[in-house]
Amino acid sequence: MQFRCIKAYGVRRAVAAGILLAGTCVLNTPVFADEIQHPDGRQSGWTDGRVVTLTGAQLRFISIAPVEMHVFTVDRDAVGTVDFDEDKSVQISPPYPGRIVALHAKAGDTVTKGQPLFTIDSPDLLQAESTLLTTAGVYKLTTGVLKRSRLLYEAQGLAQKDYDQAVSDQQAAEAAYKAARDAVRIFGKSNEQIDAIIRQHRLDARMQVTSPLAGVVTARSAALGTLVQPGATPVPFVVSNLSTKWLIGDVSEGNMPMMRLGQRVDIRLMAFPDRIFQGRISYISAGVDPNTHRGVIRIEIADPENELQPQMLATFTVHTGISMRSPAVPYDGVVREGDGTMTVWVTRDRRHFSPRTVTIGLRQQGENQILSGLNPGELVAADGALFISNAYNLEAK
Repeated sequence: MQFRCIKAYGVRRAVAAGILLAGTCVLNTPVFADEIQHPDGRQSGWTDGRVVTLTGAQLRFISIAPVEMHVFTVDRDAVGTVDFDEDKSVQISPPYPGRIVALHAKAGDTVTKGQPLFTIDSPDLLQAESTLLTTAGVYKLTTGVLKRSRLLYEAQGLAQKDYDQAVSDQQAAEAAYKAARDAVRIFGKSNEQIDAIIRQHRLDARMQVTSPLAGVVTARSAALGTLVQPGATPVPFVVSNLSTKWLIGDVSEGNMPMMRLGQRVDIRLMAFPDRIFQGRISYISAGVDPNTHRGVIRIEIADPENELQPQMLATFTVHTGISMRSPAVPYDGVVREGDGTMTVWVTRDRRHFSPRTVTIGLRQQGENQILSGLNPGELVAADGALFISNAYNLEAK
């Protein structure tokens, strides 16, 4: 097709053709290829018998570029939700039953490792301390008896069997005493506190439950006077390290074979539309759900500022690492026709353009992957192809 002057066909056609170019002399009625003398002397068109010829003024609005090879990576998109990192989240219950008598933290507080969270009055601790005092007294007594028996035995004032009995009693008492100390230590008492109990002969049934890690109290169900049991739900406290989060994603079974541990993931959230968070796959399910035919992957996300909240909806792109080199055309160089086909406008002399139907694949970094229809090195309209196509379609009617 080529374009004649506006004056020959009136204002209406000029306005319609103005989709391509606005000016005093713009695109107008098409002329098919058999009316055109091509640079090489042929009378027929290059493709499908259709050729568009642009003037020098019109070419200023068209960008022409060669088809180049481009590396396309195979990425897969999916959706998921944010959650706490369960490897760094601990449900905290007392090791023994008791009644809560003091609370030292509330939900949202930042706590350090070893910081007390709550205190219980534990009858088991009371029994352990009572046993400690008893065994400490027996150990002290048998140690004194053994010392006197040794002096008498050395002076031949004590029979061998009586001395051996004193040694046996002292060893049994020592073992029982050490076991009692260890039993009290399980309740969180330090050696200094245990020594103070023995020295003062005073029982203290209060037991502090501390945080096993540094983090934030993300849940608290504890209340004063509540009777708590080991392993009972809900647990009194949950402490989580929020510097990392998990993204639990659903992946179609067709994409599951492409998933690998450690693959890089780009994450987008509605709460942060202008940001991309980075993560890595840390877990891949061994199977897929028989109802949804989707598998589960887990992605670890660094979140030092604690910006991501549990149950936020996210979309993510998994970079599979699979790549391919293919011919590429810029986004604006490919036109989707009314019948769904994809067209590019090819030129040999940077003036005459003919349509070429192509098959596209991936779209990445401003480039369309061309699977068929073009070869590297061919010249195409990289910008303005839509205007050429629209003008041709309007004038051809």
